[in-house]
Amino acid sequence: MIELYVDGASAGNPGKSGIGIFIKGEGQQIRLSEPIEPTNNHTAEFIALLRGMEEAAKLTTGIVSARSDSKAVVSAVENEFVKNELHKEYLSKILSIAEMFEFFFIKWIPDSENRAADALAREAIHKQDDREIT
Repeated sequence: MIELYVDGASAGNPGKSGIGIFIKGEGQQIRLSEPIEPTNNHTAEFIALLRGMEEAAKLTTGIVSARSDSKAVVSAVENEFVKNELHKEYLSKILSIAEMFEFFFIKWIPDSENRAADALAREAIHKQDDREIT
Protein backbone atom coordinates (compact mmCIF):
# COMPACT_ATOMS: atom_id res chain seq x y z
CA MET A 1 0.00 0.00 0.00
CA ILE A 2 1.14 3.51 -0.84
CA GLU A 3 0.43 6.38 1.55
CA LEU A 4 0.34 9.66 -0.34
CA TYR A 5 0.48 12.97 1.54
CA VAL A 6 0.01 16.13 -0.53
CA ASP A 7 -0.10 19.85 0.10
CA GLY A 8 -0.17 23.02 -1.95
CA ALA A 9 0.91 26.46 -0.83
CA SER A 10 0.70 29.98 -2.21
CA ALA A 11 2.29 33.20 -1.03
CA GLY A 12 -0.50 35.45 -2.25
CA ASN A 13 -3.76 35.12 -4.11
CA PRO A 14 -2.41 34.51 -6.65
CA GLY A 15 1.23 34.40 -5.72
CA LYS A 16 4.34 32.26 -5.78
CA SER A 17 3.17 28.69 -5.35
CA GLY A 18 4.53 25.25 -4.72
CA ILE A 19 3.46 21.69 -4.08
CA GLY A 20 4.73 19.11 -1.65
CA ILE A 21 4.38 15.37 -2.06
CA PHE A 22 5.42 12.76 0.49
CA ILE A 23 5.01 9.11 -0.48
CA LYS A 24 5.73 6.13 1.73
CA GLY A 25 5.11 2.43 1.41
CA GLU A 26 6.20 -0.55 -0.66
CA GLY A 27 9.80 0.11 0.25
CA GLN A 28 9.61 3.71 -0.91
CA GLN A 29 9.99 7.03 0.83
CA ILE A 30 9.81 9.86 -1.69
CA ARG A 31 9.78 13.60 -1.04
CA LEU A 32 9.00 16.00 -3.89
CA SER A 33 9.06 19.78 -3.64
CA GLU A 34 8.03 21.47 -6.89
CA PRO A 35 7.49 25.14 -7.71
CA ILE A 36 4.41 25.72 -9.86
CA GLU A 37 3.10 28.74 -11.71
CA PRO A 38 1.70 31.48 -9.49
CA THR A 39 -1.83 30.57 -8.42
CA ASN A 40 -4.07 30.52 -5.37
CA ASN A 41 -3.95 28.00 -2.54
CA HIS A 42 -7.01 25.98 -3.64
CA THR A 43 -5.62 25.42 -7.12
CA ALA A 44 -2.22 24.51 -5.69
CA GLU A 45 -3.93 21.86 -3.55
CA PHE A 46 -5.55 20.27 -6.62
CA ILE A 47 -2.26 20.34 -8.52
CA ALA A 48 -0.49 18.71 -5.57
CA LEU A 49 -2.96 15.82 -5.49
CA LEU A 50 -2.78 15.33 -9.25
CA ARG A 51 1.04 15.28 -9.25
CA GLY A 52 1.11 13.00 -6.23
CA MET A 53 -1.22 10.54 -7.91
CA GLU A 54 0.92 10.59 -11.05
CA GLU A 55 3.92 9.67 -8.91
CA ALA A 56 1.99 6.97 -7.02
CA ALA A 57 0.90 5.46 -10.34
CA LYS A 58 4.58 4.96 -11.23
CA LEU A 59 4.94 2.80 -8.12
CA THR A 60 1.77 0.71 -7.95
CA THR A 61 -1.58 -0.19 -9.42
CA GLY A 62 -2.63 -1.57 -6.03
CA ILE A 63 -3.84 0.35 -3.01
CA VAL A 64 -3.28 4.09 -2.64
CA SER A 65 -4.38 6.01 0.42
CA ALA A 66 -4.16 9.75 -0.22
CA ARG A 67 -4.21 12.33 2.57
CA SER A 68 -4.74 16.06 2.23
CA ASP A 69 -5.40 18.91 4.63
CA SER A 70 -7.65 20.56 2.02
CA LYS A 71 -11.29 19.88 2.83
CA ALA A 72 -12.24 21.32 -0.59
CA VAL A 73 -10.04 18.84 -2.48
CA VAL A 74 -11.09 15.84 -0.40
CA SER A 75 -14.77 16.75 -0.76
CA ALA A 76 -14.41 17.26 -4.52
CA VAL A 77 -12.82 13.83 -4.97
CA GLU A 78 -15.26 12.05 -2.67
CA ASN A 79 -18.27 13.66 -4.38
CA GLU A 80 -16.72 13.63 -7.85
CA PHE A 81 -17.87 17.24 -8.23
CA VAL A 82 -16.48 20.74 -8.05
CA LYS A 83 -18.00 24.06 -9.20
CA ASN A 84 -14.84 25.91 -10.24
CA GLU A 85 -14.21 25.41 -13.97
CA LEU A 86 -10.42 25.29 -13.60
CA HIS A 87 -10.70 22.73 -10.81
CA LYS A 88 -13.03 20.56 -12.94
CA GLU A 89 -10.11 19.84 -15.28
CA TYR A 90 -7.86 18.81 -12.39
CA LEU A 91 -10.62 16.72 -10.80
CA SER A 92 -11.27 14.89 -14.05
CA LYS A 93 -7.59 13.93 -14.32
CA ILE A 94 -7.46 12.93 -10.65
CA LEU A 95 -10.50 10.66 -11.00
CA SER A 96 -9.08 9.13 -14.16
CA ILE A 97 -5.84 8.18 -12.41
CA ALA A 98 -7.77 6.90 -9.38
CA GLU A 99 -9.49 4.37 -11.63
CA MET A 100 -6.10 2.82 -12.44
CA PHE A 101 -5.61 1.71 -8.84
CA GLU A 102 -7.11 -1.47 -7.40
CA PHE A 103 -8.29 0.64 -4.46
CA PHE A 104 -8.05 4.39 -3.98
CA PHE A 105 -8.95 6.22 -0.79
CA ILE A 106 -8.70 9.86 0.13
CA LYS A 107 -8.91 11.24 3.63
CA TRP A 108 -8.84 14.71 5.13
CA ILE A 109 -6.20 15.14 7.80
CA PRO A 110 -5.40 18.14 9.99
CA ASP A 111 -2.35 20.29 9.23
CA SER A 112 -0.54 18.73 12.17
CA GLU A 113 -0.58 15.33 10.42
CA ASN A 114 0.56 16.75 7.08
CA ARG A 115 3.77 18.47 8.16
CA ALA A 116 6.08 16.68 5.72
CA ALA A 117 4.05 17.65 2.63
CA ASP A 118 3.47 21.15 3.99
CA ALA A 119 7.20 21.74 4.50
CA LEU A 120 7.91 20.51 0.97
CA ALA A 121 5.26 22.84 -0.51
CA ARG A 122 6.65 25.83 1.37
CA GLU A 123 10.18 24.88 0.33
CA ALA A 124 9.02 24.93 -3.30
CA ILE A 125 7.81 28.53 -2.94
CA HIS A 126 11.25 29.58 -1.72
CA LYS A 127 12.93 27.84 -4.66
CA GLN A 128 11.26 30.45 -6.86
CA ASP A 129 13.30 33.22 -5.27
CA ASP A 130 16.27 32.00 -7.32
CA ARG A 131 14.49 31.42 -10.63
CA GLU A 132 11.40 32.40 -12.52
CA ILE A 133 8.70 29.87 -13.40
CA THR A 134 7.52 30.06 -17.03
